[in-house]
Order: sequence, then C-alpha cells, then structure tokens
Amino acid sequence: MAYQTRVFSLLWRLLAPAGREGLVEDLAQETFLRVFRALPGFQAEGARLSTWILTIATRLGIDELRRTRPGHDDLAVAQQVASNASPERDAVARSEARRVQEAMGQLTADQRAVLVLSVYLELPHDEIAQVLACEPGTVKSRLSRARQALRDAT
Repeated sequence: MAYQTRVFSLLWRLLAPAGREGLVEDLAQETFLRVFRALPGFQAEGARLSTWILTIATRLGIDELRRTRPGHDDLAVAQQVASNASPERDAVARSEARRVQEAMGQLTADQRAVLVLSVYLELPHDEIAQVLACEPGTVKSRLSRARQALRDAT
C-alpha cells in the first residue's frame, strides 16, 4: 500500500520512545483495517486521503500512549543509529540517540504526535491540525513546547 511506510514511520516514532515498539505492527494493521472498513464512506471534502489515514494512525498511537503501562528501557533505536565509522563515533551516536529517545519519551502524547507529524513526516501546520482535530495555533504552541522540552532534556 502506498501509505504503509508513512504509517509505520509515524507509529514507530510515537511508540518507540515509550518502549512500545512491539505494538507498531499491530497498530499499523489496525489502521489499515479501519481504513479498509471506512473507505466506502470517505468523502474527500477538505481532506486528503493521506491526511485521513495519518489521522487514524495518529489517534491509535495517541490512545496507546495514554494507556498506563510500565516504562521500558529499550535502546533499539540507539543501536540502529550506530554507523560503521569508529567505535568512538558509534558510542557518541548511541549516546545522542539514547538522550533523544529518552527526551521523546518524556513528552506528552500530544506533543510527541505534533513533533513527529511536523519534523519527521513534514506535514504543514494546517494538515497537522486536521489530523489532531485542533486549531493551527494549538499545533504551533504544542510544537514549540515539544521542541523546548527536547532542548531542555538534551
């Protein structure tokens, strides 16, 4: 499916910092099941198909993040960042990735969602507002707070 990579990327970036990367495939599958079931009723008035699909995935991810679960110290992302350069550079890259992952894990679900949609998926503010069902001004303030929290934590 044309949107598979974007949905997986979105869900991974939402869930991995919270130690829930094992749920990415399940939530991606649930996203596409919901899309498949609701597609006959989809009306493109004011919304693109990609925005609608990302909305479903984002809401599933945020719902999962809002469920209380014990935290995990999974550094899979940090290990993937390591390059083939030198052991010193690998250690620095892993350390930086760990700090960013831990900082992302401290963000609220809404802050993490707006950051992922903006930075990683490069959606414009008005589209993010549609996905999150909020005003563009809310998107801007959440994004600003999320970026500040990351700067403070790293």
